[in-house]
Amino acid sequence: MNIAIVSYKNQEQPAGEVTNDEDADLIAFLTGKGLHVVPAIWNDAHVDWTGFDAAIIKSPWDYHNHLPAFLNWVNRVDQTGVKVLNPVDIIKWNSHKKYLKDLSEKGLPVIATAYLEKGVAFDNHFFELFNTTKLVVKPCVSAGAQNTITIDRNRYHEYTGHIEQLLKTEDYIVQPFAEEIKNGEWSFLFFNGRYSHCALKTPKQGDFRVQHNHGGSVSYPVPDRALIEQAGTYLKHLPQATLYARVDGIIINNAFQLMELELIEPYLFFNGNSDLLENYYQALIALIS
Repeated sequence: MNIAIVSYKNQEQPAGEVTNDEDADLIAFLTGKGLHVVPAIWNDAHVDWTGFDAAIIKSPWDYHNHLPAFLNWVNRVDQTGVKVLNPVDIIKWNSHKKYLKDLSEKGLPVIATAYLEKGVAFDNHFFELFNTTKLVVKPCVSAGAQNTITIDRNRYHEYTGHIEQLLKTEDYIVQPFAEEIKNGEWSFLFFNGRYSHCALKTPKQGDFRVQHNHGGSVSYPVPDRALIEQAGTYLKHLPQATLYARVDGIIINNAFQLMELELIEPYLFFNGNSDLLENYYQALIALIS
């Protein structure tokens, strides 16, 4: 069986995670298990995708800047009969943050979210809507806190022009700023629906961005079983099994609140740990056997 580990041309680490090359670790581990695994760039015109039995969407970290082309490519690969993981319909759904609305409408705990479609005007009614004095505005298709802005109510007018410029090109979401982010954002990793491990990403003092390139740090605590179960609930509402899922959120009043459900290209925090890589391998075998 020939398996492609799909990445992107730049071959840099994801903006905001850590510096370990987990793609190389994963390829080495799976190869050691007897699988034929090679790296492949999603938009490399020289790759013959029909030569693969499975294409694992692992680290196409530029997809958000080329979304139409990326989704067209995913469709083409899928139509050749290659098994795409995660499934194509899941990737399409997860590529735009309107999926948060879908999950919220199922009664799942999600940070309150409003949507700004491309071209609309931005105004200050969101402060009343969320009963807050601070907002977060970010793109509906994004990665690594790209174009993410926080807005204090008393400085609202300083940002309106900038936001309206951003809205000329893409959709955005608006959320209340959650002070709990200062305690860290939890990332729960699941492979084929089974919990594997977690990471806690904490922003530096005075910042809200948890990404490594913004000064954030990562630790690996053992979470309460209740939090693991809460994080796993979101996956039960997916229509298809996923090879990998990273459930990101914060703890508010001792309960998990979803910020992002990462089903396309999340960093998986293997850190070279063979037990965690084994969890991934077992999930992969179950899905491609």
